[in-house]
Amino acid sequence: MSSSSNKVFIARLLGLDVFDPLGDRLGRLRDVVVLDRGPRKQVLSVGLVVEVPGKKRVFVPMTRVQAMESQQIICSGLVNLRRFQQRGAETLVVAELFDRVVSFTDGSGTAVVEDIGLQQLRNGDWGLSDYYVRRGSDPASGFRALRRLSRGHRLLVSWNEILHGNRDDPQAATQFVAAHEELKPADFAEALHEMSTKRRLEVAVELQDDRLADVLQELPDEEQVQILSSLDMERAAVVLEEMDPDDAADLLHELEEVQQEALLQLMEPEEADDVRRLLEYEENTAGSMMTPVPIVLPPEATVAEALANVRREEISQALASSVYVCRPPLETPTGKYLGMVHIQALLRYPPPEPVGNILDNDLEPVLDTTDVSEVSRMLAAYNLTSMPVVNREGRLVGAVTVDDVLDHILPEDWRTHDEKIQPKGVSSHG
Repeated sequence: MSSSSNKVFIARLLGLDVFDPLGDRLGRLRDVVVLDRGPRKQVLSVGLVVEVPGKKRVFVPMTRVQAMESQQIICSGLVNLRRFQQRGAETLVVAELFDRVVSFTDGSGTAVVEDIGLQQLRNGDWGLSDYYVRRGSDPASGFRALRRLSRGHRLLVSWNEILHGNRDDPQAATQFVAAHEELKPADFAEALHEMSTKRRLEVAVELQDDRLADVLQELPDEEQVQILSSLDMERAAVVLEEMDPDDAADLLHELEEVQQEALLQLMEPEEADDVRRLLEYEENTAGSMMTPVPIVLPPEATVAEALANVRREEISQALASSVYVCRPPLETPTGKYLGMVHIQALLRYPPPEPVGNILDNDLEPVLDTTDVSEVSRMLAAYNLTSMPVVNREGRLVGAVTVDDVLDHILPEDWRTHDEKIQPKGVSSHG
């Protein structure tokens, strides 16, 4: 194993591409796994956590790492495709050491870890060499402390000048959240899913309300409940408001009725009303999984108005595929449902054209009591990404999208199920 530099800093490596010797990309670095060998012994790195195509995180032993540079990481041989699972003695640097409070061995106070240096040793192993830390507020004493303070609040110290606290001590998550801000909600949720319960809650609390709402929607039910229950009631209600109403209803379904009602009372009335309506439906019906706030327009609205609504940033891709035309009132449940207009039709007609003139009347809406199996059959049969849902009075009550249906028909463990397709340089065997 060789490297153009004998020392690298882990925060600067995060997100780098990992390649095999032939130049084929294996994935992207997400964390470094280390092993604490006890007091006064240098912590060694045993491997890397690499996100391979398919968004799965796998373990790459350090014995396979040929080079770690500022622009790329090169590995040799095949990589085990099994999903990475942390063992008891292992520690994840980004997830569990960054933002941790540590003490100086000379008793001069505490500091927070912001980055860690990784250095190749003479025997070829990689060890944690330096800690880049931000000093705490403890008073400093002694010559070393004065020297550190003269360099400012942030300083670089050797591994043997640092004492780690108890792993069960509270830990911030500022660095982790910042290092993963580019991840899509589903990918961030995958990273959360792999953490210990303690660390998962610490990271979740650090997220902004809207980001936490997006991430929650991608987690298994049990972990959604776990995180929401860890928040104070006021913040939990705000996060529910930020979630899509159907996802918020699904999450509330998992809570006790007393807790459900308490959270609904704290939510803004308009958002709470949407969720309450969804909670009234039987599970696995169109009404229970629909989005109660699709794009609804009157028949005299123009193509230009429809396109302006479709372009709104907060509208999901699935919902943006169609607009629904109804008589007033336009809030669901609306007046009489008249028909839908696909985005392709909006692009083919001139801006002044009324949407009432270009309705697709061939597609019948589904009743809110329709079973999920029938909804999925219709979406597949007509190649749709969304379809209208009406009540028995013919009023539009929402729209069901293909992603809503997939969440209900896929196995409960689909988020953690190992993919069968594997990239180059990846093996399904150890």
